[in-house]
Amino acid sequence: MNTLIVCSIIAALLPYLAKAPVAIAMNKLDGYDNRHPRAQQSKLTGFGARALAAHQNSFESLLIFTIALVVVFASNTITATTETLAIIYLIARVLYCVCYYVNWHVLRSSVWLIGLVCPIAMMVVSIQPS
Repeated sequence: MNTLIVCSIIAALLPYLAKAPVAIAMNKLDGYDNRHPRAQQSKLTGFGARALAAHQNSFESLLIFTIALVVVFASNTITATTETLAIIYLIARVLYCVCYYVNWHVLRSSVWLIGLVCPIAMMVVSIQPS
């Protein structure tokens, strides 16, 4: 259970950690505009735009992982398999952001798919008869 709790904490922090490169790119674009950050973010290009997309997708991905965790905890199916899938999900999400930053689009799509399949697999494993 501790593994899943640690994974949930890390997953919750990932979107905020993914904001750091966005803030750096915004700072390079006429300084960070804290009064109108979303307007400034809409002007980002290249690395900055990719960093923003990775940041936003981190929030989007968090939803399905959270649902998977709820299913696993509610069904009391905390197993080595669900823990391993949670860890693989986190690794895929970190790699996804890195791939976005460096513009490796094919690999990025592949690790995105892994990050999608893992929470779905966690839920499927949770409904299997024991």
